[in-house]
Amino acid sequence: MKLRIQSINFDATTALESYINKKMLKLEKIFDEILNVEVYLKVVKPESATNKEAEIKVSIPNVDFFASKTCDSFEEAVDLTLEALDKQIKKYKEKASKK
Repeated sequence: MKLRIQSINFDATTALESYINKKMLKLEKIFDEILNVEVYLKVVKPESATNKEAEIKVSIPNVDFFASKTCDSFEEAVDLTLEALDKQIKKYKEKASKK
């Protein structure tokens, strides 16, 4: 699994990057056919409190999953985005196992 983290218009801290790495390893345990994971972090509308957006795209053979959340912190946004992706992947696995 290749992981790419892009922070748009700011520099992500090493702690944030290692947090994301750790979370992505859990995602790989759920589904072992993951090829690529792209994480985009950006600050939107700086004047509001909930301005940290995480977009995550997970690529497996023949299918891409995508989720995006905006929260108070990047960690929270990443967690909620991963929950959404987790649901998508589990649903996909259920459909695939029924074939």
